[in-house]
Amino acid sequence: MRNSFAILMTLIFASIVVSAQVSPAEIGALFAKFASPRDPGCAVLVIKDGKPVFQEGYGITDLRTLHPIGAQTNFRLASLTKQFTATVIMLLVHDGKLHYDDTLTGIFPDFPAYGKAITVRHLLNHTSGLIDYEDIMDKQYAGVPPDKIPQIKDAGVLALLKQQTYTKFPPGTRWEYSNSGYVVLAMVVEKVAGMSFGDFLGERVFKPLAMNHTIAYENGRNEVAGRAYGHTRIDNAWRETDQSSTSATLGDGGVYTSLDDLEKWDRALTSHTLLTTTEMEPALTAPTVHGAPLQKPDGTIAPRYGFGWFLDPYRGHTRYSHYGETVGFRTAIQRFPDDRLTVIVFANRADLDAPAMAESVAGLYLGKR
Repeated sequence: MRNSFAILMTLIFASIVVSAQVSPAEIGALFAKFASPRDPGCAVLVIKDGKPVFQEGYGITDLRTLHPIGAQTNFRLASLTKQFTATVIMLLVHDGKLHYDDTLTGIFPDFPAYGKAITVRHLLNHTSGLIDYEDIMDKQYAGVPPDKIPQIKDAGVLALLKQQTYTKFPPGTRWEYSNSGYVVLAMVVEKVAGMSFGDFLGERVFKPLAMNHTIAYENGRNEVAGRAYGHTRIDNAWRETDQSSTSATLGDGGVYTSLDDLEKWDRALTSHTLLTTTEMEPALTAPTVHGAPLQKPDGTIAPRYGFGWFLDPYRGHTRYSHYGETVGFRTAIQRFPDDRLTVIVFANRADLDAPAMAESVAGLYLGKR
């Protein structure tokens, strides 16, 4: 009787395991409309239990070569770059060369007085209140056609912020997503490390993880291998929209990488290759004010955000995620550590909602538990 019961329970468990599997066809069906051999497309990676279980490219890298997108195609990450920027800051803290409570005026003595209240921690978790450099540029170049506005680099952003005299709110009291903050962090790396942001990323992150084709792209200084170019559909036709006036900044969005290389990054996060579990805790902890969730300047509740990661759960599952959006590119990474699941979506077309597509893929797995 006991043996029969054990056999029955084994069969039931086996059926549950089988039912929890997601077929490649189910995932592929979500992306079928992006599979045209003449249209820009996307690349998708699913990692489950530490192993890639789905990896596919759809569409083409550009309209000139019609080269198909694959696992080694390099996409501009846009704001997914922020997790790399945060990591090198954390490595400098690990080295004892920087502290989260160091202020902007302490790092840059010529920074205006308002920088005395802004710490590295504020920059990392978007609570600095810094003016958005894109807003400053909009005023500076009002009426100028977008394609006539020169590209700004990280040092140029820092220079613009040194011309300001105030923040949008007292640092640490509100939350507002800040590209300015992460560009400044890249300049912090250069000042403290004594080398370029891109070189420091390569030495401390990309080389140790064998992310051999991942770079912080600087036109004229390096080249992107297997590069995907960004596109936007205009007047019912695809147009290459790969660069804008803000596409040359690095700290907030300048890294290019592929599915193959980002799988190595995900593995390093899981195994704590670069930073210990304790050292990662600040990156995965949302700031509060007197124990209460932070608010945006308009009074609404802010998303939970650590250092380069959104921390809001999905369907009750712990989730660390980020999205990227820039001219012609859409990207997303969603990690579910308790479920040992990661979903990555890169797109070189502006009409694809990468976070929503990543959630749809995750839902296939989380809905079958």
